[in-house]
Amino acid sequence: MKLAKRLQSLMLAASLLAAGMPSWAVVDSQGGPAVRQMTFQPPVTRIAEEINSLHNLMLIICLVIFVAVFGVMFYSIIKHRKSAGHKPATFHESTAVEIAWTIVPFLIVIGMALPATKTVVAMKDTSNADITIKATGMQWKWGYDYLKGDGEGISFLSALATPREQVGAPGIAPVGNRNDNYLIEVDNPVVVPVNKKVRIVTTANDVIHGWTIPAFGVKQDAIPGFVRDTWFRAEKIGTYRGQCVELCGKEHAFMPIVVNVVSDEDYKKWVDGKKKEMAAKADDPNKTWTVDELKQRGEKIYAANCVACHQATGKGVPGAFPALDGSAVVNGPKAGQINILLNGKNAMPSWKNTLSDTDIAAVITYTRNNWSNKAQENIVQPAEVLAARK
Repeated sequence: MKLAKRLQSLMLAASLLAAGMPSWAVVDSQGGPAVRQMTFQPPVTRIAEEINSLHNLMLIICLVIFVAVFGVMFYSIIKHRKSAGHKPATFHESTAVEIAWTIVPFLIVIGMALPATKTVVAMKDTSNADITIKATGMQWKWGYDYLKGDGEGISFLSALATPREQVGAPGIAPVGNRNDNYLIEVDNPVVVPVNKKVRIVTTANDVIHGWTIPAFGVKQDAIPGFVRDTWFRAEKIGTYRGQCVELCGKEHAFMPIVVNVVSDEDYKKWVDGKKKEMAAKADDPNKTWTVDELKQRGEKIYAANCVACHQATGKGVPGAFPALDGSAVVNGPKAGQINILLNGKNAMPSWKNTLSDTDIAAVITYTRNNWSNKAQENIVQPAEVLAARK
């Protein structure tokens, strides 16, 4: 049966190739990887330029050493071979040679270390930033909080924008709908102004993640319980893409990072729009909602934040993530489920600083009224979540 399905998939893939469907054409991703890319992405920051220059310099030095060492070795083997009448030397040591092979490598290392140290020191200098943004890694999305500078107070989650039904092997998923930024597109990109120093403070609320944008020359781990930082100053307007570069779980490949670098004027417009959007979404925690209203909102919250672990069916992942369908916690007293969402438990992260009181109330109400669950306490109001926070 499995063999038949495999053959069917291969035949479908072959027929699509034969038809010359344009969706199979691979093109450059805007701000991301390029077709037949042989080296780093084009740099848009001074640090990235220095990294590229250092990379090329080190390759040249290594190539020169390789050619010199193997050139001398093969010359000696061929020129002084036994068949040509040469006899091996009988000396045991040479002070001049020993001094030379100590001093020359030392000078080479110093010549490589000086420019590298200069760049590393510059990479760690996060002082005098125009904007400070906290990037919090979580399974499997990023949370961003603008802490300082224009845009202070803005917070949002950034998750994979590629529809779940498009994620899969060719011939199984609807490949024709995939765009050029498949798996490296997000619903809420980071937005920063051009030519401004942006400090990125990284942390995580579950496992180790890695915040990386190749075009910026930036790679910084996000570690639970620790605060690390890095910075960049993008010198060119555009969209730039990266991904989490630490193996953080089964959805590791679906945790992209997108940064939009815009003009100062466009950045101010974005800040104003984002703050208005946040104000519009801010709910009164004392508002009383109906079950249907909470279920409708909770379904969206569940799809965006919970489905990766607990699955759309609520069955979870055996041995890793518990099922919500038929769960004793979901069908039990609501206070216990509220506590788990606020404070986390085992592999379950805390959503206290990620979701609003209304969002938490909505997703709990959704799970208590979905699948086969028939909880007696089938509705949670935002005021109950707010009270549990205290």
